[in-house]
Amino acid sequence: MNQALLIVNADDFGLTPGVNRGIIHGFENGIITSTSLLAVAPAFDDAVACWRATSRAGLGIGVHFALVGEDPPLLSAREIPSLVDARGHFPPSWKQFLPRASAGRIDPDEVRAELGAQLRRIEEVGIVPTHVDSHQHLHLWPMVRRIVVDLACQHGIDAIRVPRSMARGARPFLLNRLADRLGTAAHAAGLRHPQVFAGLEESGSLDQVRLKAVLQALGPFASAEIGCHPGLDDDPDRDRYRWGFHWSEELLALCDPTIAEHIERHGFVLGSFADL
Repeated sequence: MNQALLIVNADDFGLTPGVNRGIIHGFENGIITSTSLLAVAPAFDDAVACWRATSRAGLGIGVHFALVGEDPPLLSAREIPSLVDARGHFPPSWKQFLPRASAGRIDPDEVRAELGAQLRRIEEVGIVPTHVDSHQHLHLWPMVRRIVVDLACQHGIDAIRVPRSMARGARPFLLNRLADRLGTAAHAAGLRHPQVFAGLEESGSLDQVRLKAVLQALGPFASAEIGCHPGLDDDPDRDRYRWGFHWSEELLALCDPTIAEHIERHGFVLGSFADL
């Protein structure tokens, strides 16, 4: 059986100390090979310290661009007024961002400025990003897509996540149309990406049973990515993020020896975006 590259990427590195330690534990004791660092998150400095305390070898770190969520941007409200509310905070989710973007109420120059600041913050601590992606997959949206692709090229980052849905229905169909366009734009810019992705619907609830089902569904492709959200069980800092995720269950699954055996049986070899 020919081996295919499998990237297991843990999102939201920097969210909380418990998430940071869960991701590092999953890298050192499980199948996590890559993570995406959230420059606006409150535990960013702790994430950098965790990274420096590991062997580092083999763990790919990408940029998890954010334009939505519970945490404020890096730039001030005066610099990016179209991106923030009266408190200077991002909208909570894509459900508020996309209608504003569709109505032309989001300034692309402000998006570029804020995302550029996030990328520079990550580079300034000595991390050479392996890839780019985004919080709530907002780089699927055309305006954000163009800016994210441009920033990746300008900073010498040659890989990008192309998130796809494995579900059926009108919304997954639309998401996959956007993913096709993102993939086309990435290819034209010389950016690499895994052929398939899992984790859009599944991430946050990837226990052992569901993770094995995802691995079986990925099929005979040359490269694949699984997006996940692991974290420690006892994490009071995570209470402010009411996403309904089961961080500790995902971490248990990602560290389960039978999952590693399942990966090998399905012909995958673990790696990061640097191995594409």
